[in-house]
Amino acid sequence: MTLCNRLTRTAMLWLAVALLLMPGVARADDKRFRLSAPEALAQSGLLQHLLPRFALKTGVRVEVVEEGAEAEITLAPQDGRAVFEGVGAVWRMGVVGAHPGAARFADWLTSEIGQRTVTSYEVAGVAPFRLPQVEDEAEAVAVFEGDAALGKQVSLRQCGRCHVVAPENRMGAIGSTPSFAVLRTFADWDARFQSFFALKPHPAFTQVAGVTQPFAIHLPSPIAPIEVTLEELEAIIAYVAGLAPADLGAPIQVQ
Repeated sequence: MTLCNRLTRTAMLWLAVALLLMPGVARADDKRFRLSAPEALAQSGLLQHLLPRFALKTGVRVEVVEEGAEAEITLAPQDGRAVFEGVGAVWRMGVVGAHPGAARFADWLTSEIGQRTVTSYEVAGVAPFRLPQVEDEAEAVAVFEGDAALGKQVSLRQCGRCHVVAPENRMGAIGSTPSFAVLRTFADWDARFQSFFALKPHPAFTQVAGVTQPFAIHLPSPIAPIEVTLEELEAIIAYVAGLAPADLGAPIQVQ
């Protein structure tokens, strides 16, 4: 990895850490995010049709803000993945950052159910929106440049007491704890791993050098602490990026 790439990757990790540790930022925020849209789309009625259905399915609430305002999802004719056409434009979705709720919306909107929800919207018996006619360009794939071999070693040593990290510790983990392969199936797996030390139950027994605060004297770690550096965290993410997601079988069919 070049020095420039390494500094850029480290800066991204620090940004994720800073956002997670800001006062007032809680896990509950995963259930709410902001979506910016131009007036033409906001007035079309489509968002009022889409968002309650998404919220009902996922429990994630969406706050619509005006175009140009700070948001985790943008819908606009410029930049991003084409998701639908209507009211004189091809509408593209941009995802800003790694907000879990926003990631779920992006997955839902581009899924068969989400696309069907778009095309089922009608005004006076007419469907004003349709799917894009031209295939969008392939999205850029995130590249994680940490040392994957080191990441596997650190994961087995630090995470293997609870999670199945690799075949080597298949029988040594806690059965109720998801394996790394299962976690790899989540759309926001990278955000989860980047911030795992701030997500319950990890803060009670995890220390990231130069990032987390030492344990309070009256609240020592209940188990042998997990201690990692930012370099090791980067290596863990690179290792997980190379894992094949677990095959969880076909979705349950409800009749």
